[in-house]
Amino acid sequence: MASVSASEEREFPMTEADFRQISALAGELTGIVLADHKRTMVYSRIARRVRAHGLRSVREYLDYLEKNMAQEATDFINSLTTNLTSFFREPHHFRFLREQLLPQLRQSHHAGKRLRIWSAGSSTGQEAYSIAATIRQVGFPPDWDIKILATDLDSGVLETGRRGIYPMASIEGLDDSIRKRFFMYSRDGREVHVKDELRQLVHFKRLNLLEPWPLKGPFDVIFCRNVVIYFNKETQRLLFDRFADLLPAGSHLMIGHSENLSGISNRFASLGQTIYRKVQ
Repeated sequence: MASVSASEEREFPMTEADFRQISALAGELTGIVLADHKRTMVYSRIARRVRAHGLRSVREYLDYLEKNMAQEATDFINSLTTNLTSFFREPHHFRFLREQLLPQLRQSHHAGKRLRIWSAGSSTGQEAYSIAATIRQVGFPPDWDIKILATDLDSGVLETGRRGIYPMASIEGLDDSIRKRFFMYSRDGREVHVKDELRQLVHFKRLNLLEPWPLKGPFDVIFCRNVVIYFNKETQRLLFDRFADLLPAGSHLMIGHSENLSGISNRFASLGQTIYRKVQ
């Protein structure tokens, strides 16, 4: 029987074989690579599922998962995906949108009056609503057809995004003008509600980036920030190639601060600060 390390002698036993099986399943279902240093995180996430089913070990949970894959796979995936986000995170992207890109698109798309932006890996929706707020700040005429697609693997965080209700602390640090225009406060002062002015622009859909995409495009901008760091290089190349296929030449891609396309894709030119323009 495989041994259990001291760090894993917790509420539920988790062997080396258990961790390897979880890693393999995560890779198969989502493309996420769970390296050895993620072991503690994996245990804490999977322990929630063990507890939820009243089981006694990670091994019992994996046996349950194997027998009930159709029912449990979504919760298994949701438990392992990391959802860290905030309003206007990495603010230089939104400053570029507001000061340069959106005014250009408003001018160049004047005839078609159509704007499409994809927030890939949108988590609980703060990124998509930040994009929507930036669009409203720039000011497009009311007859424009504007849609922001917000997708994520985790169905739970998407539901949070659809509701558009967040802790009061989530808007601390935002300018008063943004808070007053785009948020309503709950009576008890503990939550904020995103106003319809933003919600009507955002459409939330569940999507596994490694599966076929029911998306026609084209998109003017794609945000895929702090998502591909969980994938291996081969998967990253595939994803950025697929993103490029949905972006006309001259359109833009925003990635996370710890990511870059060097050695991954030659279809984008760097504009600095993790902003890229599609070139081929």
